[in-house]
Amino acid sequence: MRWGKELRYAAGYGLFRVWLLAARALPLSLLRLLFSRLGLLAARLAKRDCQRAREHLQKAFGPNFDCETILRAHAQHLGCLLGEALWLAHASAAKILARTRFEGLEHLQEAIAHGKGVVLVTGHCGNWEWMNLALQAAGIPMTAAGRRLRDPRFDRFITRLRTRFGGEAVARGEGAGQALLRALHRGRVVGLLIDQDVAVPGVFVPFFGEPAWTPTGAAFLALRRGCPIVLGFARRDQDGTMVIKVQPAIWPTGSHTREEDVGQLTALLTARIEEHIRSCPEQWVWFHQRWRRKPQGEDKVWCCPG
Repeated sequence: MRWGKELRYAAGYGLFRVWLLAARALPLSLLRLLFSRLGLLAARLAKRDCQRAREHLQKAFGPNFDCETILRAHAQHLGCLLGEALWLAHASAAKILARTRFEGLEHLQEAIAHGKGVVLVTGHCGNWEWMNLALQAAGIPMTAAGRRLRDPRFDRFITRLRTRFGGEAVARGEGAGQALLRALHRGRVVGLLIDQDVAVPGVFVPFFGEPAWTPTGAAFLALRRGCPIVLGFARRDQDGTMVIKVQPAIWPTGSHTREEDVGQLTALLTARIEEHIRSCPEQWVWFHQRWRRKPQGEDKVWCCPG
């Protein structure tokens, strides 16, 4: 069975390489159009994922929510993500910035000026890879954390993509925490996505009214380093502009050794992510099993302080 999986990986990567070369000759608008259509086609084939996304939308917004409209837009959004990745792989910094609008970038710049490093928290909203590259292109010293992809060829591609304009990439796993702390000590901005149920240290916090296992790395790093946290989000506007909205810095208080401090801060950050998702629900990853784990026994669900 392993050879069959390897064959599928090789075929998928081969097709990806063809598109990657073709993308150099295609404008961003055409790539978005083509891949949004492919996203709709993929949604018809991936019925299990679509049903899961439908159930999650109903869990989040209630049984009377217009799921079908959002699911269609969601499928197009996911397709756009791939088309945009192909374009981002070769677009110049100037071209990326020309298609990006920053709102509140001064909040991040002011946080950096304190010299303690910054933890930038975001979610799988809009195009988070675009946000990373646009910030690099704007002169922000980014260090992005993420999981390794199963196929090393795709993993090498995404690492090169994330580091095109002087950024750094840190893979989750042994030694990742120390690498991110060193980046903060050097005054860099450490980018973390904390909106998925993944196999990393975490706590249960409310997410759309339901307990969800949430990574605590962002809260832990900020509390240990005593540095500010800034939330930032990407949103694709109707005219195709990628809007990068940065919120005012949060200066955490407390200790990284206290479970209460880490839990409450993680709950606060998650509430901010939820607020953004509500503003553009079609641009989040609803097929992800966000509520996969449930609190057991003595598990506590941490809420925002106050």
